[in-house]
Amino acid sequence: MELIQNNPYRIAGILSNATERELQKQKTKIKAYSKVGKEINSDYDFQALNGITRTEDSIDKAFSTIEQNQDKVNYALFWFLNANPFDNTAIDYLKNGDKEKAIEIWEKVTQNKDVNSKNFSAFNNLGTYKLLSKTQDEIKEGIEAKIKLIESEYFENFVHSVADETYTIDNEKQIEKLVDELLTQFKNQYSSSETLQLFSNCNGSTQNYLSKKFTEEPLHNIESQISSSKNKRKDNKIDAYQFGLNLASNCKDDLVTLQSLLGITDLKYKTIADQLANEIMQCGIDYFNESLENDSSDNYLEQAQKLTKIADRIAVGKLTKDRAKDSLASLADMKDREINQAIAVLSSIKLAYDKAISEIDAQVSSMRMNMPYNQSINYSKVDKMKTSCLNWSKVVERVSSEISLSDIATIRNCSNQSKVSEYQNLVDFLFSKLGPIQINQVKHICYWKDVRAAQAKSTAKKVGSTISSATDKGCYIATMAYGDYDHPQVMKLRNFRDGCLSRTIVGRRFIKFYYKYSPSLVEKLKNKQNINLIIRKGLDQFIKAIKK
Repeated sequence: MELIQNNPYRIAGILSNATERELQKQKTKIKAYSKVGKEINSDYDFQALNGITRTEDSIDKAFSTIEQNQDKVNYALFWFLNANPFDNTAIDYLKNGDKEKAIEIWEKVTQNKDVNSKNFSAFNNLGTYKLLSKTQDEIKEGIEAKIKLIESEYFENFVHSVADETYTIDNEKQIEKLVDELLTQFKNQYSSSETLQLFSNCNGSTQNYLSKKFTEEPLHNIESQISSSKNKRKDNKIDAYQFGLNLASNCKDDLVTLQSLLGITDLKYKTIADQLANEIMQCGIDYFNESLENDSSDNYLEQAQKLTKIADRIAVGKLTKDRAKDSLASLADMKDREINQAIAVLSSIKLAYDKAISEIDAQVSSMRMNMPYNQSINYSKVDKMKTSCLNWSKVVERVSSEISLSDIATIRNCSNQSKVSEYQNLVDFLFSKLGPIQINQVKHICYWKDVRAAQAKSTAKKVGSTISSATDKGCYIATMAYGDYDHPQVMKLRNFRDGCLSRTIVGRRFIKFYYKYSPSLVEKLKNKQNINLIIRKGLDQFIKAIKK
């Protein structure tokens, strides 16, 4: 430690409790030696310390430095004194280079003991030697010994042994001076957290003073960084993302220091942490809004989220934490905006469809309840009503206008699998209700599979439904021939069945016969196109005949 290696008492070649007479005698001798260029050595150079070079100027400065009582006390706390036989023996060992023996003597009279009139000098001497150590644990012990000495009522004995008997001193102020000197020595050697650890065995008043010393600078640094960020952000919002990152990085160490000193419950820490969090968050908001307005190609949504997450980790106060969470929720909604909008459009269509079907079913149920015994429901008409319960052309127009190709490009990259699954199920529902031409008009919304396969599936489903309906309600052969249960020609035949055949005994017998044998016949002929063509031509002629 520089303050010990080049202590003015060491340059002067004396102990700190040398009498005035000894001091003047040494001063005359050492200055005379320096003037004639004679090498100057002292018994108190101590081999354990680094070598020392004395010049006439350094000698003059050393003696002038320890003329005042306060200076004598300040520098004595970083040197040795001989106040009792223990010190005398230990210092002799130091002179001979046996530092272990010297430390053993001083530790014997100080360890697990309070400061008293016989060992106060041992606390100082042991503390001085420990401060020369290269290990943090020993330096920590040295600091503890010094602080313990100054806090004790016997510090007065120490003061009077190195200064005038009439000189009085403020113990608390002296601790502050000692701490200031040590902090200056440690500044370039240890980090803030390491320095604080060196003082961890000290009492509350010392810790409070350290907190004050250590919090002033980081508080000022963070406040300055926040102010600088605000000014830059207001002038250039498009670069606010980088400003926010820089602010978080530049304040990280200072914030850690404040947290270790004050704790997160301290009002000062909470205030500065929330101020920092709010500015980082605002950088993200301004950057997002500016990028959105300018249609930036950057991944600005994720970058804004990143800043907000950093702010959320820093924030302490409830208002700031809530603001960060609200901002993250809003950004998450923005991230899924396109898929949410697409789901809303498709869901409204499905909801309208389900409502229309429910209303038709309710009407049919009501009719069935109130219908005379000899009447029946025209289910072909019911099926037709259900098929056309929505204007699907209008639906296609709406989907085309409200779900664009750019929306689909964003939806493709959506990481929310539950939303993606919901979207895909809604698209499948819509395609199951549309015809091939209509599907082709909105094929861009089905990005995850070949739309032709979707069309084939839709057609197959529709045909399956047609065959099922035909099986349940008749016109099986006609459906097979025309390929669609709702084909106009098939509908004419159903009308003939319901309006003419079902009203006579012969007609009803024919219908019963038809229902019994036509399914097995169709099963054999359904894939024979030539026969179906012949049947279709025959049915066309029959329909013309019944029209007359």
